[in-house]
Amino acid sequence: MSLVVLNHDDDVAVATSAMPAGASVPAGGAGPVVLRDDIPPGHKVALRDLPADAVVRKYGQVIGRTLAPVRAGEHVHVHNLGMPQDAAVRDGGGSAKPPPQVPAGLRRTFHGYRRPDGRVATRNYVGVLTTVNCSATVARKVARVTEDDAEGVDGVDGVVALTHGTGCGMADRGEGWELLRRTLAGYAGHPNIGGLVVIGLGCEVNAVAGFMAELGVAEHLPVSAYTIQDMGGTAAAVGHGVELVRAMVRELAGTERREVGVEELVLGLQCGGSDGWSGLTANPALGVASDLLVAAGATSVLGETPEVYGAEHLLADRATSADVAGALMERIRWWEEYTRRQGTTLDANPSPGNKEGGITTILEKSLGAVAKAGHSPLAAVRHYAEQIPRPGLVFMDTPGYDPVSVTGMVAGGANLICFTTGRGSVFGSRPVPTVKLASNGELARRMAGDIDLDCSPVVERNLPVEEMGRRVYDLLLDVASGRRTASEEMGLGGEEIVPWQLGAVL
Repeated sequence: MSLVVLNHDDDVAVATSAMPAGASVPAGGAGPVVLRDDIPPGHKVALRDLPADAVVRKYGQVIGRTLAPVRAGEHVHVHNLGMPQDAAVRDGGGSAKPPPQVPAGLRRTFHGYRRPDGRVATRNYVGVLTTVNCSATVARKVARVTEDDAEGVDGVDGVVALTHGTGCGMADRGEGWELLRRTLAGYAGHPNIGGLVVIGLGCEVNAVAGFMAELGVAEHLPVSAYTIQDMGGTAAAVGHGVELVRAMVRELAGTERREVGVEELVLGLQCGGSDGWSGLTANPALGVASDLLVAAGATSVLGETPEVYGAEHLLADRATSADVAGALMERIRWWEEYTRRQGTTLDANPSPGNKEGGITTILEKSLGAVAKAGHSPLAAVRHYAEQIPRPGLVFMDTPGYDPVSVTGMVAGGANLICFTTGRGSVFGSRPVPTVKLASNGELARRMAGDIDLDCSPVVERNLPVEEMGRRVYDLLLDVASGRRTASEEMGLGGEEIVPWQLGAVL
């Protein structure tokens, strides 16, 4: 039983297990602390007496202000810690740090599908894409009927329905329109899609003809498109789609994986259901793996703009130019205004589950979340679903909501997703594999069927975070080479395609 002190300037420490009031608990160099309250695992304990309205630090950074006097040994959480109005946003500089070095013996290759245009896929799917929600049921029926045809076919990973909840009842121009078209085009042209069937209803705003005319997918990709109305109704549309998909599966059969360089990976970094351990174990371990990938010439993508709020200065400080830092800060300002118009604030972000797991303010959540991005220089900032430049660490502006965020990353070209969780997640992201990391051992045991790697040994057994990061790195390369993740084994990932919807619903 011990407390973890993350920085010598911190005012709080983190409980590694449930601790009873009255216990005297070691707290690193800060000495033992006598607990005045029962402390749940992952929650914070005051290391010293703090007056009311005092700045409180964790990770060496401000996470809030006290709402009342706090005594050493007290539980620090929502009842006595609030959001500081004067420390929510801080400007960063524009200086980049030297990139991490590639360790000797680091794996530098994996086995992927090399496309004729040179891009590399980690999976080989036939996609059934809808232009509008009205054709979603047909697309799902087509995918369900043909999934068994693809099962066991060498070189084919499956059939996935790429559906969404919009496409009509919207303006045919403006931000919302452009965002939807960009997202759908990103999925259609994704390297993990080896064949594509596009299905519309026939009278929607996002019409099939116009969509196909602007799609711009690679010439080698087999593509067919039709509408339900032209086919004569639902049954005929399902039957036609089944014929098209089965033909594409036969065409893709025998596609071979080949050894390719790790620089072909584009890794999306995501966290969901975070807890007080996330910033201690899974997130920093993923940050180590991300740094290794970037150092080896690959690309990592950090998103969830509302969940870097309060930590954006740490990213801006390592931007490769003032323009990159400025682009990040502009996105933060946009979100401040956006939430203000909606009658809320960015501190409304921590969910009830986050708080139950020990996270109190958005500042604390963000400081743990940015650990996923390691310490690599920030090379670029992109809007939602824009194509991701390579190589290096890239920031994409996305909401914090997991399916919306990952949808943007996949549309931008991410061919691998790594998802950290402390409360538990059942997330998948077909046609891209999702690797899920548990922050704590209790979760890893309780939801073993959903978790690919338990990162709790960083705290529970004092395993160096660098060693855990190497384990994450190796697992990512194994999955990129075809090893099925827990979510893939259960067939998850077909319902999590959720484009960010902006603009009026008409």
